[in-house]
Amino acid sequence: MTTMSRTESKLAQAEGGGRIAVIAGGGALPVAVARTLQQRGDAPFVVIVSEETEDEDTFRDLDRIILSVEQIGLLLPALRKAGVDRLIMAGNVTRRPNLRRIKWTVPVVLALPRLAAGLLRGDDGLLRAVIELLETNGIRVVGPHEIVPDLLAPAGILTRAGPTAQDKRDIAAASEAALAIGRLDIGQAAVAIGGRAVALEDIEGTDGLLRRTADLRSHGRLAGKKRGVLVKRRKPLQEKRVDLPAIGPDTIVAAQAAGLAGVAVDAGNSFILDFDSTVARADELGLFIIGLEPGEDAQR
Repeated sequence: MTTMSRTESKLAQAEGGGRIAVIAGGGALPVAVARTLQQRGDAPFVVIVSEETEDEDTFRDLDRIILSVEQIGLLLPALRKAGVDRLIMAGNVTRRPNLRRIKWTVPVVLALPRLAAGLLRGDDGLLRAVIELLETNGIRVVGPHEIVPDLLAPAGILTRAGPTAQDKRDIAAASEAALAIGRLDIGQAAVAIGGRAVALEDIEGTDGLLRRTADLRSHGRLAGKKRGVLVKRRKPLQEKRVDLPAIGPDTIVAAQAAGLAGVAVDAGNSFILDFDSTVARADELGLFIIGLEPGEDAQR
């Protein structure tokens, strides 16, 4: 008798009668999900979001289609033609659709009130509206964490370095700020230095947040302030099947360039992409990575 791996078990739970599609936005998560499915023999159908995926050639050996955010009307016919009944939304999509350029189809016209309301409610509202559109048309949306659970951040200190007492105060301050902007559906991350939040994530994402933090240091706005922490938290009301927080090796490099001492993420609700490489890079640069239990901050 053989024992299923965690990934195989989750895949079995998510099984359906047809094929799995991956909507590939930016970042490394779509690649990890698509390759995991490929290794399991699932032959994923990849929907590349144009102007979001960093390297479309990454998926060149897979069955794929490239669509812009305005071509949502072409998505359902493409999924049906490919025999898809389950779909995973993975990666960042930063550009909002221009309603005047949308390719209209009957399902999109019928869903327009929900999509328009979703646009007004923010990222989470729009994602929920898209999920409702898909599921109303027989496509079940599956969370990436069901396919690649081994990429979810574990709890505790993951690196050789750990947070100091000051770092723990920064984690608490940044965590509070990240949850506050999450409740407003603005972003998932914040930077705290010297015991207070100094920068919040916006539409530019975590990369933009860290660039602004580096600029604050270089312009002398944080004179005398050392170290600091980046914290990424799942939004309190966030749909778990899409857009969980994620970090990777590039996040660690950018955090070091911003003069930060470490990164904290939600354990079990955040992805650490290229886990071994991310931890190794943090060890090389002397930064810490810590997974926070839900509801936990470093002062508890």
